[in-house]
Amino acid sequence: MTYDMLRRSSGVVSGESDLWCTYAAVRTLRWLDRVDELPAPEAVAGFLSSRQNSDGGYAWSAGMSSDAWATYYCTQAMADLPAGSGGAVGASSSAWVWSAAHADGGFAMTPGQASDVWATYYAVRTLVEIYGERPPETLFDWLAALQAEDGGLAWSPAHAKDGTSDVRACYYAVTAWRTATGGEGPLPWDRERLTGWLRDRQSASGGFTFQDGDDTDCLWATFRATGALSRLDELPRDPEGCVAWILDRRGPDGSFTRWPGYPVPDVWAAFCAVGALRELGAGLDDIADGVVGTVLSFRTGQGGFTYRAPELASDVLTTSAHLLARRFPAGGERDALRWTESCMLPNENGIMYMPGRGSEVRCTLWALSAGAFEDDAPARAAIADWLTGAIQNPDGGFGYWEGRASDMVSTSAAAEILHRTEAASVTAGLRGVAEYVAGCETAPGRYADVPGGRPTLRATLQALRALRRATGADAAHVVEALARHRVRGGGFANEGNRVPDLLSTYEALLAADAFGVEWDAGHLARFLDSVRTTDAGFAWTPLMATSRGPLADCLGRRLELRLSHGRHDLPPLALS
Repeated sequence: MTYDMLRRSSGVVSGESDLWCTYAAVRTLRWLDRVDELPAPEAVAGFLSSRQNSDGGYAWSAGMSSDAWATYYCTQAMADLPAGSGGAVGASSSAWVWSAAHADGGFAMTPGQASDVWATYYAVRTLVEIYGERPPETLFDWLAALQAEDGGLAWSPAHAKDGTSDVRACYYAVTAWRTATGGEGPLPWDRERLTGWLRDRQSASGGFTFQDGDDTDCLWATFRATGALSRLDELPRDPEGCVAWILDRRGPDGSFTRWPGYPVPDVWAAFCAVGALRELGAGLDDIADGVVGTVLSFRTGQGGFTYRAPELASDVLTTSAHLLARRFPAGGERDALRWTESCMLPNENGIMYMPGRGSEVRCTLWALSAGAFEDDAPARAAIADWLTGAIQNPDGGFGYWEGRASDMVSTSAAAEILHRTEAASVTAGLRGVAEYVAGCETAPGRYADVPGGRPTLRATLQALRALRRATGADAAHVVEALARHRVRGGGFANEGNRVPDLLSTYEALLAADAFGVEWDAGHLARFLDSVRTTDAGFAWTPLMATSRGPLADCLGRRLELRLSHGRHDLPPLALS
């Protein structure tokens, strides 16, 4: 694969700060003892604080549900900012983290979801390092159950039974243990088998891969592997070779790129390179100036950071939204699609939200819906194999990315992707989808996002659409759901039938079309009038006066096109 399209950045720039990028930038500056050089740290604190919800947790984006991932990143980044920056974390975040605890000792990314090692790592670090609290004693039994037959550690005890080990899972589990114990007390795993598996991920070139069978070393894997070994008081087989491989990733600007052949210095590469060199005990003085200067150039006007220079920081969701809304000038669509298709990690076949980070199910669906790989059946088949062979969970469902516990949004998105391919793995994958969806049914024809959760309109319609792709579903359940959540003045509500919103209304019309259910064009038109904004965009609800960004504008525009004389089909898009 060539990454030249990424260098030119033919996608669309949102101009917004990203939470992961902001955390990585602040953490990198803190590790280099240069965080005091951060201009306007109070603006960074303001960006992070804006992600907090009334339940005490934090979300990836304002208005989304709280999760352990965002809660750790926000609280840790605020703790890393210079004193007096204005960021503060309250006890409510600690209480929210505990609300996602499982009796078996693991933690979920959101309350009610299954536990996984990503969420457990974030929860333990938040509780211990931010709040000085002790995790439950049952944590260690849960961590012990992560060791797979090959000696490595897996995403969850259920994954471990299938032998699915990953360097990231090792790092998260070992760090959770070390954080909870200070490194004292018995290790929950067979040390020799675990360290042997980790060391075997180092290649002759000096870098590491995530899993057995991966072909390309990358800085993220190298950072996580060296970090896990360091917390076990161990070293790689070739530490000097590892340091040399990391330093070979430096570019002319003095910062780092993620893997050989990848041309873009970004915030994740800087974060991973500095982190790995620290774990290996290598000096940082010679690289600090170049890294700091590059990272500080990634600041956005909102106070946080994006992954590269803001004027070039395209992302897949924004680009796909512009393509779907038909906002590209003539001739620009082709380059945007080629750019989107290049947003893949070398050892994965899904599409990333931003170049250089892990593949995500929802982003892959948006990209395919926008036309990516439309004439490339082998590429679509490879995506299906990635879904069923790498990230489908033991319960049959899918999470946002590899190792995350299942949720209905991702599972429905995966079902739509599988439906677009003719790969041999599709039938078995859809059978697993049906099993997960069945576990989320709370009453006949009503579904929650996760087993045991609260039923909502969007989860119900996503479940029914997924079942339609897998085993078939009854259109009468769609009719009943739409009737329950129909708002008299226009649109549909996710809960109850009083406050309509754009996401729920889009899902409602999408499901109605999929199942051949008739709907009222005047009812939709009234809703669109209520969310059409003064700046020619769309809001998520009628309570907002200005556009809520390219994703909202895309969904609103697609609904307009559905109402037009052309009666354009609605692509199967989902966000939450």
